[in-house]
Amino acid sequence: MIDLRSDTVTQPTRAMREAMMTAQVGDDVYGDDMTVNELEKLAAEVTGKEAALFVCSGTMGNQLAIMTHTHAGEEIIAGLQSHVIQHEAGAYARLSGVSAMTADTEQGSIGAEDVLRLLREPGNVHHPVTSLLCLENPMSDGTVVPLARMQSAIMAAHAHGLKVHLDGARLFNAACVLGVEAGEIVRDCDSVMFCLSKGLCAPVGSMLAGKADFIMRARRNRKVLGGGLRQAGILAACGLISLREMTGRLHEDHASARTLAEALSALPGVSIDLDKVQTNMVFADIAGPGFCDPGLCAYLRERGVLINGAPDGYYRFVTHHDVSPADVLRAAGLIGEYLAERDPVKA
Repeated sequence: MIDLRSDTVTQPTRAMREAMMTAQVGDDVYGDDMTVNELEKLAAEVTGKEAALFVCSGTMGNQLAIMTHTHAGEEIIAGLQSHVIQHEAGAYARLSGVSAMTADTEQGSIGAEDVLRLLREPGNVHHPVTSLLCLENPMSDGTVVPLARMQSAIMAAHAHGLKVHLDGARLFNAACVLGVEAGEIVRDCDSVMFCLSKGLCAPVGSMLAGKADFIMRARRNRKVLGGGLRQAGILAACGLISLREMTGRLHEDHASARTLAEALSALPGVSIDLDKVQTNMVFADIAGPGFCDPGLCAYLRERGVLINGAPDGYYRFVTHHDVSPADVLRAAGLIGEYLAERDPVKA
């Protein structure tokens, strides 16, 4: 199958499967799983932070950051379309007891002007206290936030006493596009989460990094969420390969996304903003008389291509390690065939 639904579908590599078989393990709650310890040390090094914590998922990492940086009754600032707002089941309110001010900006990303606009007035008893800014890079649409804009938001937040957390689920994709090390992107953030289980191919897990005292408190909160791990070195062994080997090939996924975007944009009825195809995501408007979303999904599935449905006609295609340049051209060709063959009367 050619699976374009997400880069979460990546299969662990042969090297990862072999590493799982031979990983040295202990009990991570006791702190004696040597493979987890090695992964956490490496994650701290690549992000330039004092310490790191292995967590079950990106959502857990983001929510641990919010729990650890805030107190109940406070407020966070986050992008309207950000993952913590749209795709984490309202966990910031349920788990941390905080409210959110959301930034809906023309640029999508949050700048200093947004932070200053959304900050609550200090000392006003009618308002919650703003305590945390949550950023994303890359953003949920696959675009990368320029370092200067990101830095402006961080400086504004710090100037007003806020902590800054970066949801860097695909942090290394952003680093690839910007031509910098991951640590440069997160240098002034108080914490960062990045995923091992997306384009980096690990089967499970994400990392949360920050200062040592922050990670110590986050470790306790991880226990509160039921995330205390035991012989997790079996999984951490894959994460080591993710950071040592898989980060260096992400440009291949970006190239495949560009190939897919250009092939799709040449089809009648398909509209793509090529300037926004920056990482491994392609967003396409597919429309026309008689267009049928279930019909397209079924047509592709029957021919070995998986995509997520989009009743509004706005599709996301994601390239990754298990999708080749030939695969994306085949997928584009099949979409073209469907559009050419569909019967407007029957659709």
